[in-house]
Parts: sequence; C-alpha cells; structure tokens
Amino acid sequence: MMSDAWKTGTLKIISGSANMALSRKICDILAEPLCEAKVGRFADGEIDVQIMENVRGDDCYIIQPTCPPVNENIMELLITLDALRRASAGRITAVVPYYGYGRADRKPAPRVAITAKLVANLITSAGADRVVAIDLHAAQIQGFFDIPMDHLYARPVVLEHLKGRDLPNLVVVSPDVGSVERARSFAKRLNAGLVIIDKRRPRPNEAMIYNIIGSVEGMTCFIFDDLVDTAGTLVQAANALKERGAAKILAACTHGVLSRDAFDKINASPLEELILTDTIPVNASKSAKINVISVAPLLAEAIKRNHIGKSISELFK
Repeated sequence: MMSDAWKTGTLKIISGSANMALSRKICDILAEPLCEAKVGRFADGEIDVQIMENVRGDDCYIIQPTCPPVNENIMELLITLDALRRASAGRITAVVPYYGYGRADRKPAPRVAITAKLVANLITSAGADRVVAIDLHAAQIQGFFDIPMDHLYARPVVLEHLKGRDLPNLVVVSPDVGSVERARSFAKRLNAGLVIIDKRRPRPNEAMIYNIIGSVEGMTCFIFDDLVDTAGTLVQAANALKERGAAKILAACTHGVLSRDAFDKINASPLEELILTDTIPVNASKSAKINVISVAPLLAEAIKRNHIGKSISELFK
C-alpha cells in the first residue's frame, strides 16, 4: 500500500466486469477505493452501465481487459467510456491490460479487416483520452491510436518472479520471428543466449515448425511470448525443443487466453512450468504447471505516474 503523499487531485478507478480481482488489487496498492459503478444487462443482453459517484473533473481510469467474451468486454469498455465522458470526467484513461484483436494488425490476405486499428478507433471515439496496455501483440499497434498510448511490459514482473532461481545453461526461446525483439530483450536481462523458432501459420490457431535456429541440447529453455491461446504453438515448440535435446523447458506468457483444450495440451506437454500474469483471469487449478503472477503493482505504478505527470518509461530502464 502506498502513502497518500503522491496524491495531487481526485483519482477515480472504475472496474469493468472482465477482471474485478485485478482492479481490487490495484486499488489496494494505491490505497484508493474502487469507484462504484453498476454494470447490468437488459433482457435482450444489451449492456447497461451507470457510474454511481460524481466524477465531474476527476482523473478517471477504467480497468477492463478485452479478454473472452471479447466482444462483450469491448462493448462494456466502450459504454463505460461513454458514461464517463457524459458525466464530465476531467480525463479518462482506458487501462486495457490485454488488448484483444491485437493479432489482426495488418492485411495478410486481400479483403480482410485490420481489427486492431478498428478497436483503437472505437476506444478513442467512445471518449478515452489515453490508453494503457501491457505487451501488445505487435508494437506498431501503439501507432493505431490518435491519442497518447502507454505500452507497458510484463518483463520486469517475470524477472522478479525468476530472481534467485538456479537456471543452468539458460537460453531464451523466441517462438517465432516476430517475437525476436521481445525475447532478445528478456535474454539480455537474464544474461542468456537466444534461440529462434521458425514457424509458419497456415490457418489461425495453427502453426507448423520448420526449424530451430540455435543449439538447445542440454540447455534450460525458456519460451517467452506475449500470449497463449489454444496452446498449440507453445506445445509444438516445447515438443520440438525436447526432440532437440533440451534438458528443461519453461515458458512465460503475459496473457493466458487458454481457449479450447489448452489446459489438456499444457498438462500433456514437456513444459515443466508455465508462468502467466493476471491481465486475464486464469483458473490455475486446472493445471499444476501453471503459475500466475500479478501485474497489479506495475499497473498501479503506471496509474500513479500518469496521475502526477511522471515518466512511465523509467519503469523499464
């Protein structure tokens, strides 16, 4: 819990229904009460949001990851933003720990939508003055917003979790070429080597591994990625590393979407541990291999720094 010395005005934290537990942790750290809001449904399923406190002129933060059910949670975020704007909030920040539709960040084929940009437009039009997100699927999504955007990284939280562990002959594994920059940065801070997996994705949620660039025989392999969805790619990578002689395989993914039979795949895989953060609610009881760590301190510090006008980039130096 932080002292009150940093407070410079009225701060209001509002939670959507997607991850109330994370919102409460953030409020506990900041020693701020959660702003009372009512989220309901009409008989036909339409979302009804009402802010139950006066927020006129306040610095408001709505915490709502756009995790499954994705479309429901996005609409709830948009409606809450609109409610805050119409209530004359002074500044409105959308804190979106997991930014859904982030994988649709370009046109890989003719006549497809760039949905990551569409969602950015919707959030801006709904009334957000600023957006905070953690580990976007592609860094260029920051440029999809016409408002200030703070891109946070879960890397420090994972590194803190690993502190003091004995991980001999460690190499960090990038699960695809697009994740090399993320994995290289992580490897640098662990003073570890880097291995890259060359994969192709013929269809969504399907991947084929063609080659592993780098030696993994007898090594402790640490797969580092932004999200795990069906776990197909992650488990394929773990199997390929095991076939190449890896001694131990661990993984860390910021966002645990874990759809379809992901838990079954993880349990049957050679992975010894999968570290996830709580950007998305995760039922860790379904797998003894899953370890959930919290990004609440990171988000609380980012909110505090935004509120008092301090640099956020200093968090990652």
